[in-house]
Amino acid sequence: MLSEPYLKTASTLARVAREMADQTIADRLRALAEHYERQADRASVMDSAGASGRPSVAAKAG
Repeated sequence: MLSEPYLKTASTLARVAREMADQTIADRLRALAEHYERQADRASVMDSAGASGRPSVAAKAG
């Protein structure tokens, strides 16, 4: 599942941001965590597209 690594990274970044004393760095870590959550959403869509049996671009070309 492609989305799992993104979600794990997002969770780690969010946890570190909560523990961060420097607010500027914490805000940047939160923004990065949100980015990884969006990536997880995209990967989840890709996972479901693959599971639905839709042919990939490589399969169409070959």
